[in-house]
Formats: sequence, structure tokens, C-alpha cells
Amino acid sequence: MSPSTSAQKPNPSNTAAPVSPQRNIPIRDNPTHDPLTRPPVTPTTTRTLISNGFTINVERSPLRIFADADFAHAGATLVDEGSWPSAPADHIIIGLKELDDKNPFPLKHVHIAFAHCYKQQAGWQHVLSRYARGGGVLYDMEFLESEKRRVAAFGYHAGYAGAALALQAWARQMGGGVLEGREPYGHKSELDEEVRRGVREAMEKFGRGYPTVLIIGALGRCGRGGIEMCREAGLPDENLMKWDMAETAKGGPFEEIREADIFINCIYLDKKEIPKFITTDFLKQGQRNLSVVCDVSCDTTNPHNPIPFCSTPTYFNAPTITLPGFSSPPLSYITIDHLPSLLPREASEAFSKDLLPFLMQLPRRGEAPVWVGAERLYREKVWSMPRELRGEVGAP
Repeated sequence: MSPSTSAQKPNPSNTAAPVSPQRNIPIRDNPTHDPLTRPPVTPTTTRTLISNGFTINVERSPLRIFADADFAHAGATLVDEGSWPSAPADHIIIGLKELDDKNPFPLKHVHIAFAHCYKQQAGWQHVLSRYARGGGVLYDMEFLESEKRRVAAFGYHAGYAGAALALQAWARQMGGGVLEGREPYGHKSELDEEVRRGVREAMEKFGRGYPTVLIIGALGRCGRGGIEMCREAGLPDENLMKWDMAETAKGGPFEEIREADIFINCIYLDKKEIPKFITTDFLKQGQRNLSVVCDVSCDTTNPHNPIPFCSTPTYFNAPTITLPGFSSPPLSYITIDHLPSLLPREASEAFSKDLLPFLMQLPRRGEAPVWVGAERLYREKVWSMPRELRGEVGAP
């Protein structure tokens, strides 16, 4: 049994305060629209943490890709779904997605999760103030960094899944149809075969070659995933336009996007405004081949979204939205913010493996650079809000 610790009071200093060893980690379920949820810690990494003295409590879930029994077999204690608010205040709560805000009570725990509130997304102050008002702390997974690089990310599998759906949507369009609802795949090989077959059949039936795909953000994790999926589908390299910052430096909108059959946006979008990559007005000004847009970045509520018409989220049960006013070809977009859930097993294992070394540092999170930096950033974001929303959080 690991030593217990007392709840940490807000720290007014410039760095995160040292804390006593803290090894009690409840893993909460995800209140999300994912059809099959990904845990940030898998049975494999759970076993490693437990062997190093951590106590892991896992909420039961009927939707998680890994069965409750897999976690129990790894040594975790199973607890009731949704029970994390009653955990002792010194426990660290890990969950993948943002919390349900139907009952926005103040948060007293330290949380590790993707909260989607650091880039001025819609409702960000409402989300962040819950931690401040309750004396809790948010370690946002998107901003866990070592040497200015994220320590763990789902980007590769997001890009891979996004490209797969875009290619499937293109193949359906060839026959005048739309992409129907998708279910998670048990293994990557099943997705690969289905996409290859769909593209090949569309080409043979309608007498055309492989689509041309333009990927912006091609040098990042997400872009690499998209490129690999296109290659798995059989696309030759001459059909792949791999763009990154050098190619977009001239500023958009870009004629090359209008000329491609498929556009996949894989950039990391921060709070800085950038020129629009493509707009509906621009698409109507000349000849257009573009028929499918997949916005893997999927910051639909970000005011600086470079694809303004990608403003409504889509989901696996209805992956695409067809824009009115476009025909010959039609124009559809995909804006699913949980794309890695198309490959939940592989995506979870890869993410958890990358996160594990830093979870091992949690007992000394007051001095470990990744956690110190994450807490400092949390305080900076809290202090950017009006005083009445900041609670008792000390200055960064």
C-alpha cells in the first residue's frame, strides 16, 4: 500500500510546490461521444505502475476497448463508474477527455486529461474556473512537454484514421453516395484492407485513377499518420502533396487545395491567427476537383480556424457533412474530434507507452520538469481570466 498524502493547497510561488510521494491514481471513465473509449492508461502500463508501488483504481466501463477484467488481472482495483468525485482529495485523477459539464461543481483534485480550454475554445473560462474554484489543478495532456515537444500524443493515429475516412468518403462519392456510419476496428489490418478494397473498387467501377491528396502539416505526427494510410491504400507518392510550414508561408487561400481531390488538415492550431487555407467563396471562383476535406486538427470553435466552413463537429455514426451549393463534384467535410477511437486498441497502447515514463515521475511532480511546466501553464491560464473566476489560485 502506498503512503497517503494530504491535499495540496494552491501554490502562490513561481513553480509547482514539492509534494510528498503520491501514488494513488484513479482512472475515470470518459463521458464522451466516443463509440468505444480509449483509456490513457492501458492494462499493460497499469501493471508496470503497480509493480512500481502505485495504487491504481479503475472505473468500470462497458464501452472501453479494454475489458474491466483486463485491468483487474493487471492488479488494479475496480470501482464504480463515475465514482471519482468521492476519491480522497490527494488522489490524482486521470481521464482522457474533458469532464461532463452538466453538473459543473468545483474540482478539488489534481486532474490529468485533455481539457480543451487553453486555446480560447468556446466556454474555456467556464471549464477552467471549475479547477480554480475547487482548489484543484489541471495537467492538460495536450501541453505535457519535454524540451518543447509533447511527451505523448494521439496525432499519428488521428491522422491515420482521418485519411482512412477521407478515402472512404471519396470512394462513396464516386457512386453518388455518402459515407455511412463507422464502428471502431478491432485491429489496424481490418481498416487497411477495407480502405484498400473500397478505393480499388471505386477506381475500377468508375474508370479513374487514384485520388490526389494534399496534406498540410505533413511533417508532424498527424501528417505522418495520414501519409502512411494513403500509402497503405495504394496511392503512389506522386498523388501525395506533402505540405508543411514552408509551403503555406505564402499565405492562402491555396489554389492547390482546390485542385486536389482530398484535403487533409493536420496542423497544430494555436491561438495565433493565420490566413485561411480555403473558403467556400474561393472554392466557387474556379474549376474545382476538391470533394472531401478532413479537418484532423478539428478546432471547430477556435476563432482562428483556417477552414471556416468546418465549424460543426461530425461523429462516427454520421462522419461527413455535405455542404450545400456544391455539385459536380459534391463537397463534404469530416470534423471528428476523436478520430483515434477508430483504432482504439493501437492508439491507446501507443499513447500509454509514451506517457508511462512521466507518470512514473508523479511522486516527485513538484520537481519533475514536465509536471512543473504543466502546473505553471495552468496557473498562467487561470490568471488570464477575470478575478472572480480565479478562486484562490496563486500567481504563476
